[in-house]
Amino acid sequence: MSRGVGPVLVVAGLGVVVLGLLVWTGALGWFGRLPGDVRYQSGTTRVFVPITSMLLASVVLTVVVNVILRLLR
Repeated sequence: MSRGVGPVLVVAGLGVVVLGLLVWTGALGWFGRLPGDVRYQSGTTRVFVPITSMLLASVVLTVVVNVILRLLR
């Protein structure tokens, strides 16, 4: 492994800790309840398709990864 991997792992770990704290405190309670997230409930059947939430997560992760890669160049 190269020496540049260590700081990346530390930053990724800190990011996971911050995300965990946000979920734990309820600050991300809106995630999964966005317009465009499909919910269907009938009797004992429940279907949940978080289309908008996953699109938002994909865009945010793409931007974060691109920023990190540009900083490492």
